[in-house]
Amino acid sequence: MNDDAKAWYQSRAVWGALVAILASLANAAGVEVRAGDEGELADLLVAAVGTLGGLVALYGRILARRRVR
Repeated sequence: MNDDAKAWYQSRAVWGALVAILASLANAAGVEVRAGDEGELADLLVAAVGTLGGLVALYGRILARRRVR
């Protein structure tokens, strides 16, 4: 495995593509999303997913049955 590899949810390109798809759907539904907003949304989602991952890891550690040495 390549050491430079990262999970799909850590990729700004993946989140950017998802935001672009969602922005297109929003525009079709009559909601205006500007191009600058798409980049900001992608950055926000990457940060939120990273935070959520950290919280899930912490929650798992708290509920673990074995102690950490």
